[in-house]
Amino acid sequence: MNSTIQTSSRIAEIMDSHQAVLDRTRELAPLIQEASDMIVQSLRGGGTLLLAGNGGSAADAQHIAGEFVGRFLKERKALPAIALNTNSTVVTAIGNDYSFDRVFARQVEAFGKKGDVLIAITTSGGSPNVLEAARTAKSLGIKVVGLTGGTGGVLKSLCDVCLCVPTPETPRIQEMHILIAHTLCELAESALC
Repeated sequence: MNSTIQTSSRIAEIMDSHQAVLDRTRELAPLIQEASDMIVQSLRGGGTLLLAGNGGSAADAQHIAGEFVGRFLKERKALPAIALNTNSTVVTAIGNDYSFDRVFARQVEAFGKKGDVLIAITTSGGSPNVLEAARTAKSLGIKVVGLTGGTGGVLKSLCDVCLCVPTPETPRIQEMHILIAHTLCELAESALC
């Protein structure tokens, strides 16, 4: 019985922690709108969304790309989005021939063009390969939307819009990232369709 009470208590603590971060994340609404406007402008102009992240953030990049290319809530034309972590041959070739720090930057160089948007995802704001992708994007005239947390790390200074979840807790940051991403999908879909 005691372990059941402890488990129930821990579940409540996790849910309360999530709610507290969600309440603080609401303050990002104007920046979420700004990022959405940037994405819509890019897609209207024939741009592509490029997404980059590692680990759980890589999964989020794939998820977000899938929502744009497939559909989110509305039946509509496919919207161009590429998760740069999905081509294992390209990622491993670049990692082997250059370094892992370059796996996204080389792809931004290959596929990106002025008018595109890079969604750079790193909970710490310090993933070297995501930072290199952001630097490359900036050099090519590609806008950068950052999804990060805590203080924003180095990524914050490389973004046109930095959506920095106000907590250092990685699980809560990741939970808010997918909420923010779904919000961006819905806003873009509504504006474009």
